[in-house]
Amino acid sequence: MNRHYRDTRKIDPSRGSTLGDGTPNDADRVEIGPTQLAYGEWAEAGLDLPDLPAMRAFRWERLTAAIGTRDYAGLLLFDPLNIRYATDSTNMQLWNTHNPFRAVLLCADGYMVIWDYKNSPFLSRFNPLVREARSGADLFYFDRGDKVDVAADVFARDVAALLAEHCPGNRRLAVDKVMLHGLRALEAQGLEIMEGEEVTEKTRAIKGPDEIKAMRCASHACEAAVAEMERFARRNVPGGGVSEDDIWAVLHAENIRRGGEWIETRLLASGPRTNPWFQECGPRIVQQNEIVAFDTDLIGSYGICVDISRTWWIGDARPRPDMVAAMQHAQEHIQANMALLRPGVTIPELIAGCHRLEKKYHAQKYGCMMHGVGLCDEWPLVAYADKAVAGAFDYALEPGMVLCVEALVSEVGNDFSIKLEDQVLITEDGYENLTRYPFDAALMGAA
Repeated sequence: MNRHYRDTRKIDPSRGSTLGDGTPNDADRVEIGPTQLAYGEWAEAGLDLPDLPAMRAFRWERLTAAIGTRDYAGLLLFDPLNIRYATDSTNMQLWNTHNPFRAVLLCADGYMVIWDYKNSPFLSRFNPLVREARSGADLFYFDRGDKVDVAADVFARDVAALLAEHCPGNRRLAVDKVMLHGLRALEAQGLEIMEGEEVTEKTRAIKGPDEIKAMRCASHACEAAVAEMERFARRNVPGGGVSEDDIWAVLHAENIRRGGEWIETRLLASGPRTNPWFQECGPRIVQQNEIVAFDTDLIGSYGICVDISRTWWIGDARPRPDMVAAMQHAQEHIQANMALLRPGVTIPELIAGCHRLEKKYHAQKYGCMMHGVGLCDEWPLVAYADKAVAGAFDYALEPGMVLCVEALVSEVGNDFSIKLEDQVLITEDGYENLTRYPFDAALMGAA
């Protein structure tokens, strides 16, 4: 039987020219995306795929509307995740976080221009909402040396000219993150620089229908990866010689196998290294009959963050009674706080009405009670009462927001901590817990 190149180059030759999420059925395409493994698992789970062109249009419309509402001439983005939100394109994301070479300008009339790495102007070509691709936004010292100011002046003149063309007479430009010379050059053009992060964080906070579908898919993929990590730990720890890094590496590998992108932290610890929390994983050999706790902080399929935490008991003995009590208290904490979630409830009301941790756990409680999530950890943040700043988050929850509900139950001087976290969608009449991964039965006190 003859095999044609037009068939073998496709991700799934049984499909037509596009996949179920609206992307080209072409393994050579520019944009990154889910793998055959992920698509197969989602089909088996009966998940609906997002319509990616519709998702991109939704994001573009929200950003453009936000600019207009604030009477800005445009929004200039340097943060890689804001650029991903605006264009759905990526380019060396982690390198870009500390060597910022990309920028996007969205004008008030919706005209969008990207400055990308000079050798890769094609990376946003799949998205027709990106009208131009340029280069020259690399305003960091390593790349420009003692002539950063010259490059910044050229870039700023380009920005000013675009704003004059697409929003004449308006000099108010919102900027999210900018290098020092870039800021000076923009101001030298007579532009009034406004707070861009306020625009992007509030815009990104409300997820559209296709973003929610993408998040369901990403959550499923993340939990499949977590399941592989748990299987590895339970199978191999009893034999000895398995490190925290060995376990954590499984999550990385399984995330990539499903088209995920990276993991933002290394928050997996075992035994006494779980207390205090925030020790990142290392070479410690995990012992039989002790705790393993982790926080995924995972950027998965479609660039969606899935931020969940679980704590496992690894071994054939029973966990101690104080471990079981702490686990049950952590589960009660997140479920009681989740029950408060609904549209219209304000963040100060959540703070006032939250479940109270036992006093012995106060000193080492988590840094927040809840936080938004989308392409990463996002606005808003729900603090505990003793850390809340009056007026910082005086807002009500809205349908389409997604919040991570946290619990860290950890006693000063003890030899373990319990870390739990679920990812929750605010619906029209309440909430939906998107996290399906079970709590550890032994730590929950099951026989």
